[in-house]
Amino acid sequence: MDLIVGKSFHFIAGKGRYALRDVLLYLAVMVFLGWGIFSGSESLGYDWQWNRVGRYLFTLSGGEFHFGPLLEGLLVTVRITLVSMLLSLVFGMTAMLLGRSGSFVGRALSHGYVQTVRNTPLLIQLYMIYFVIAPVLGMGAFTSAVLALSLFEGAYMAEIFRAGIQAVPKGQWEASYSLGLTPYLTYRFVILPQAVRNVLPPLTSQMISLVKDSALVATISVFDMTMQGQTIIAETFMVFEIWFTVSAIYLAINLSLSFAVRVMEKRLKLSAGSSQTA
Repeated sequence: MDLIVGKSFHFIAGKGRYALRDVLLYLAVMVFLGWGIFSGSESLGYDWQWNRVGRYLFTLSGGEFHFGPLLEGLLVTVRITLVSMLLSLVFGMTAMLLGRSGSFVGRALSHGYVQTVRNTPLLIQLYMIYFVIAPVLGMGAFTSAVLALSLFEGAYMAEIFRAGIQAVPKGQWEASYSLGLTPYLTYRFVILPQAVRNVLPPLTSQMISLVKDSALVATISVFDMTMQGQTIIAETFMVFEIWFTVSAIYLAINLSLSFAVRVMEKRLKLSAGSSQTA
């Protein structure tokens, strides 16, 4: 017993030393990068003006809180991201189901959509929708941006869903059909709940990509956070301060999204383990 406790203590102590070493290495790398950026700006004769950044985030006047240009742009970015995320899930699931259907036309449409979108740049698709399709359908810049992002991310999500469903054992399909379940009920109650656990990690990566890709909507004059940052830089020449601030906001959003999905993934694993035990 004492031997086991001793080994456990040494194992935990060893992990603690490795963790401390990793933290120190990370801090050293960050200090080195910060020193490099500061030295580079010094050689360029750059004048840091961090004290002016706050007013572009928010202002307080008369005891009231007012959004600055960057936070106003953040709201636009969040709106575009949320709507595009929901639509891309719909497009991805629809394309996956069509690709697995018995219809030749459905499979051809799904294959053509996925291959075309995945093998052409998002920026070109954005321009095609905004400059070619939008004038015909009377769509604005915001709608064009949402449609382009949704179609682009939906093609990747279709492949993620397809891989997740293929990872479900064939015995689950056979058991569902032997119970007399229709394909719709099989997908809804048997296959998709299991596939969700398989696709959460790659879906998280794709959603993070969606948040980052949303910065491209600035190219079609959508005043998201990136466009607001460009406007502020053109007026103030605070290049480093504004881009560092914008990058930090994007980083905070993506880290929060990763953390939320990680918690959800752990809960799904716990619920799956408890159901198997029962």
